[in-house]
Amino acid sequence: MRILISGASVAGPALAFWLNKYGFDVTVVERAPTLRKTGGHAIDLFRPAMDIVEKMGLADRITARKTGTTWLTMYPEGGDKPVELDLRRVFGAVSGRHVEIMRDDLSEILYDATRQDVEYVFDDSITSIGDDGTVAFERSATRRFDVVVGADGLHSNVRRLVFGPESRFSTWIGAYLAVVSVPNFLGLDGRTESVAGVGRLAGMYGAAHMDDARAVFLFRTPEQLQYHHRDIPRQKELLRERFAGLGWQVPRIMDELDRTPAFYFDSITQLRLDTWSRGRVTLAGDAGYCPGPAVGGSTSLAVVGAYVLAGELAAAEGDHERAFAAYEAEIGEYVRRGRTFAIGAAKRLVPGTRFDLWALLTATRLIGRVPVWLTKAATKVSSKGVRLHDSITLKDYSAYEAVRQ
Repeated sequence: MRILISGASVAGPALAFWLNKYGFDVTVVERAPTLRKTGGHAIDLFRPAMDIVEKMGLADRITARKTGTTWLTMYPEGGDKPVELDLRRVFGAVSGRHVEIMRDDLSEILYDATRQDVEYVFDDSITSIGDDGTVAFERSATRRFDVVVGADGLHSNVRRLVFGPESRFSTWIGAYLAVVSVPNFLGLDGRTESVAGVGRLAGMYGAAHMDDARAVFLFRTPEQLQYHHRDIPRQKELLRERFAGLGWQVPRIMDELDRTPAFYFDSITQLRLDTWSRGRVTLAGDAGYCPGPAVGGSTSLAVVGAYVLAGELAAAEGDHERAFAAYEAEIGEYVRRGRTFAIGAAKRLVPGTRFDLWALLTATRLIGRVPVWLTKAATKVSSKGVRLHDSITLKDYSAYEAVRQ
């Protein structure tokens, strides 16, 4: 059975790994000319995702590349008394197992684990998908596949071709995110420094295995901004406008905008599809159920979704209709809880009023003082809260490896 995956970031290679395990013939097509090394940003893998990468034999490699960023210093805008927080307290409360890693590092590890067994086609993109699985490409010859999976991110080309314009499914949740690669002029090692104001937050962190640093910006606007997601000059202009006058290290970071080797800017947007499967096509990761960049644990969700999709295809012996229905049923509640959590997280991370700013700083101080055991106990009260990632129970599909190989 031949399966085509669009996208070689995280969900795509993770899915390719498991499909290959179950004996499927897998091709991954990626628009970029090589594996993307765009600077990336730090992402989180919580317990279910870490359990999956352990099954893949990759947990040690991933842990070895963890960022090691464990402390946060937060300055209030216009104030001089910072708040200090050991981030291990936060992640320990959120999940029983956690690793923070740079997205590019995770992508490279997943690619290396699959490139010998999976066909990768770089510098190409899908232009059409027929009902019978016939796929046309920008550069390659037309080919036929039994299943096509869009794992090509929030602005998915596959989703657009099969389901329609992104605007039909996307819901803006009030904020924007930017990540900039900058020189580590603060000498940050295992630490994030940030400044929080009303409607905007800026930070900078260093990480192990990284010579430079990342500057992160989160901000609110009363209405959505008008720009194209590939118009980088316009995005930089909007970022400068929003963070003018904030102080701290922001002016120096803005001076680096025109020299940075990597820049990311996007709305914090959720995808809300009633189904992410149609005919021979399904979606995985951010392409199907992005809860919102930086606020909803989308990378863990992508790894879980890839694992479940591959397992259900194996369990259904390639019957894609049966497999797709089981896949959606298996992770549907996890996706919905992630959406709800992300909306609340976006509001808490970017304070909308002076009271919200005070509440953010006060909560940060309290977390640093409350005993760890008490914080963990409080977060375990409801799986719908901050421990939502640990609440999903993973099915065991290992029997299908032996059957199909």
